[in-house]
Amino acid sequence: MILEARNISKSYGSLEVLKNVTIECHKGKIYGLIGANGAGKTTLFRILLGLIKQDCGSIEIDSQGIKPIGGIVEKPALYGYLSAFGNLKVFAQIQGLKLTKELYSQSMQQVGLSTKRTDVVKNYSLGMKQRLGLAIALLNNPECIVLDEPFSGLDPMGIIALHELIKKLSSQKQITIIISSHIVKELTDLCDTLYVLNEGEIIKKGPSAELLNASVTTYKIVGNNLEMSEVLQSINAIFSNKSAFVSPKTMSITEILQKLIEEGQEVTACIPQTDLKALFGGGKI
Repeated sequence: MILEARNISKSYGSLEVLKNVTIECHKGKIYGLIGANGAGKTTLFRILLGLIKQDCGSIEIDSQGIKPIGGIVEKPALYGYLSAFGNLKVFAQIQGLKLTKELYSQSMQQVGLSTKRTDVVKNYSLGMKQRLGLAIALLNNPECIVLDEPFSGLDPMGIIALHELIKKLSSQKQITIIISSHIVKELTDLCDTLYVLNEGEIIKKGPSAELLNASVTTYKIVGNNLEMSEVLQSINAIFSNKSAFVSPKTMSITEILQKLIEEGQEVTACIPQTDLKALFGGGKI
């Protein structure tokens, strides 16, 4: 086990932000932390990074490195008037590290950024800023990193690119990665284990796909002329833009799809729709 945070609690006055939160992370695995706004995700990450102190509980990181854990909280804290080299140099100095040209090149290549670009960082896209922030987080080779909402604001291509980079860091570098996100699909595809944080408490933990699939109550069926289907009409499907939304009750989704095939309907996709209220145990979204 590379990181264990046990019974972490944090309050601000009478407001309990975290209540006996425990997470356990193993080397080279990707963990997801999902929860509504105000659930306590960012507070937990700040505690893990040592930016604030928990009221009670313990944190153990099994690492002999100079920097056991790194990360990005909320958004990369970059100096917009400096170049990528300038930013890495400043943060390397803060961490007691000399930024050589070789280290700069390695850091940029590791996150898929070019060393040829010399303009100021304020000109970078959000995706490039996220990558540069990740390069800074990876200085001094931490064995664990936390990423707070890394996909927020990215376009679809940016999400895919960052998704692949995170998987590469985990599989090839054996870095443990803990991600918070409200984009459920990204956590399903990316994380090995998911923690559900609701109003400061961990209410669910388990394999990501298993937890999310258990929270599916509706399916989006895509195809042509679905509104003509007697099967879908009989189960009160809702039709919209060549799609039908169904909530199986009397028959399973497999049975519904089989009946559609027998009916001669052309189905091109069936997409599970995660019910966030079910996922969050009926809590606030």
